[in-house]
Amino acid sequence: MASYTPPIRDMQFVLHEVLAVETAGIPGYEDLERDFTGAVLEEAGKISAEVLAPLNAVGDAQGCTLANGVVTTPEGFRDAYARICEGGWIGLDADPDYGGQGMPYLLGTAVGEMFVSANMAFNMYHGLTHGAYSTIRAHGSPEQKDMYLPRLVSGEWSGTMNLTEPQCGTDLGLIRTKAEPQEDGSYHVTGQKIWISGGEHDLTANIIHLVLARTPGAPEGTKGISLFIVPKFLPDADGNPGTRNGVTCGGLEHKMGIHGNATCVMHYDGATGFLVGKEHAGLRAMFTMMNEARIGVGLQGYAMGAAAHQQALAFARERLQGRAHGGAQAPDKPADPIIVHADVRRNLMAQKAFVEGARAFAFWGASLIDRAARADDAEAEALISLLTPVIKGFLTDKGFETAVAAQQTFGGSGYVREWGIEQMVRDARIAMIYEGTNGIQALDLVGRKLGQDGGKAVRAFFTTVAAFIEENRDDAEFARDFLDPLEAALADMQAASGYFLKQAAKHPQDALAGAYDFMHLFGHVALGLMWSRMAKAARAGLAGTAQDRDFLEAKLATGRFYMARELPATAFFRARIEAGGASVMALAPDAF
Repeated sequence: MASYTPPIRDMQFVLHEVLAVETAGIPGYEDLERDFTGAVLEEAGKISAEVLAPLNAVGDAQGCTLANGVVTTPEGFRDAYARICEGGWIGLDADPDYGGQGMPYLLGTAVGEMFVSANMAFNMYHGLTHGAYSTIRAHGSPEQKDMYLPRLVSGEWSGTMNLTEPQCGTDLGLIRTKAEPQEDGSYHVTGQKIWISGGEHDLTANIIHLVLARTPGAPEGTKGISLFIVPKFLPDADGNPGTRNGVTCGGLEHKMGIHGNATCVMHYDGATGFLVGKEHAGLRAMFTMMNEARIGVGLQGYAMGAAAHQQALAFARERLQGRAHGGAQAPDKPADPIIVHADVRRNLMAQKAFVEGARAFAFWGASLIDRAARADDAEAEALISLLTPVIKGFLTDKGFETAVAAQQTFGGSGYVREWGIEQMVRDARIAMIYEGTNGIQALDLVGRKLGQDGGKAVRAFFTTVAAFIEENRDDAEFARDFLDPLEAALADMQAASGYFLKQAAKHPQDALAGAYDFMHLFGHVALGLMWSRMAKAARAGLAGTAQDRDFLEAKLATGRFYMARELPATAFFRARIEAGGASVMALAPDAF
């Protein structure tokens, strides 16, 4: 069974030595003292390692079962969920007015990484509940907020997101679910939704479904979509689960991974629903949950890579095979541990460099969310909007790649279930697909986000990177190892952006054909910036009185690896982008 070790030292490094949270000027961050964040992370790490991680293989082996409309989660999930609720973890960053602890989103991100790494399928139940909370808080009526938010925050009730139907996924303008208005102001919702995570289960007393549907006479396409709260049980006057609503689970999907999470086909048969916000404004409201989910899925991507890397590293230190080039490293043993071999080391370094860079990127993105919300910072809001498809798409692509690389470290052992790594590969794969496939993320980035407000947000990103380079150029060694590669990568990104700008009007296929490459190019530049910032912080620590010098030296060595071996990929992506779309579009559909 795979174990899990919470990466608390690395999280503290990013929080306090890279982001310098206490002096970041974001309201509430002044309370994030090192001892406080350490205590929170230690407790979350303990639950992750001791409660959630041991249930990961159990959830995968047992899965969820459906009998007579009732879904039963794997053994141990109910007790673990009770522990999560008792600790107030679902409401860690929720509004205190509704029972939350009011902590920054950033701290919730750090905790969320550990929960996902320990047991991704389990974490999805309360992760989606948080999204439902955020959506109702942003768009619900005062009465809806009072009824639902305290119970979602406490975990007494859970939440879901109902978008997809058999005939439509990304193109939500094709949805057919109907909502008929009733005299009492409610609606009768009828239709079928598929792939609904946590649609039915035995963890909570009630499940609050957020459902997209059409009212009579609604405009065609996405402009005619409204959002409804459809509870599993209709709350009575005291807020207790009352009459069973007309919503049932018609089946469970048989999936490649995340077996511990119930992925349901949901039937709505005249179920009572309550309009959220204004009629025909449902997609805008649902984007609150979708965008939060996309950030959360990006976290899933690198968190699964982090968990897989831990397993690969432990295996590489113990597995004995062959002798090191140049002489035995463990002469008292029949062979050396495989970590001495250059190709294994290359593999492990690539994993480590991605995971630690991605963690810093995700934490920086979370701090932008906090700055936008807590300081009403429009520039931070625009920047995180730009970065969202990169966080989702790049981190899940690379997170899956990292899990596969970790599996490769195991050799044949990685292909059999007893080691646990093959489950991580299967679980990680979904993150590239749901909440908008990564191809859709790339198209959103290039087709919509890049040119928004005249390209203001991407120019702000360019300025951020360029300013960091200029501020630190006087240090020759730092410039050679970090700033020069970062500057070259930035130039590739700027050139690719210029190419899109030049081609978009006359040859849009050139831009769209290069969108996926640009998403990865952008992601590498972002991680290059993160590694440069981390290297600067590590060098400052080494120049001072830091006690954990080995940690800081390893941070610098890993950063140099990323800048030398991974960041040059931007030139490759730029070349593919500038090749245009002609070769991509050359074949007629029937010629494939």
